[in-house]
Amino acid sequence: MQQQQFINIINPFKDKLFRFAKRMLASTEEAEDATQEVLVRLWNKKEVLEDYKSVEALAMTMTKNYCLDQLKSKRASNLQLVHSNYSDVTNLSKQLEDSDSLNWVSKIIDALPEQQKLIIQMRDVDEFEFNEIAEVLGMNETAVRVALSRARKTIREKLIAKHNYGIKTS
Repeated sequence: MQQQQFINIINPFKDKLFRFAKRMLASTEEAEDATQEVLVRLWNKKEVLEDYKSVEALAMTMTKNYCLDQLKSKRASNLQLVHSNYSDVTNLSKQLEDSDSLNWVSKIIDALPEQQKLIIQMRDVDEFEFNEIAEVLGMNETAVRVALSRARKTIREKLIAKHNYGIKTS
């Protein structure tokens, strides 16, 4: 496989790899290192990449495994998952309200089980299809849908409870 062919295969999803790694590792530098490592590993496998049904799913699986290894290592003992999805709002009060809500959503997501965090990231941020998420995480599609539904329900309920704090409803 030529270098240009490799680049053409990798380019459509290399940013997803970085976002996924950043979601798992929380540090931009760590995510850059993880992405680079995965791309190097893919380059080393370039001769057999055409044999894979989905190179993107392979790359995401490699990224997930590399990040999990980093999280288990000593140097990553204080890393945590974070969610950063910012909206571009010109109205200052609306921007502050959105920022507060985003902070609460981030805190709620951080409290979710690890698997649900990853599924939320992959489906709602990176816009993966259910079959791709299932392949990357080694689950069946139904389990992914159920976990996503439970995660969204938890987020919704806790956010509503937060916004309705102190307000009695009859």
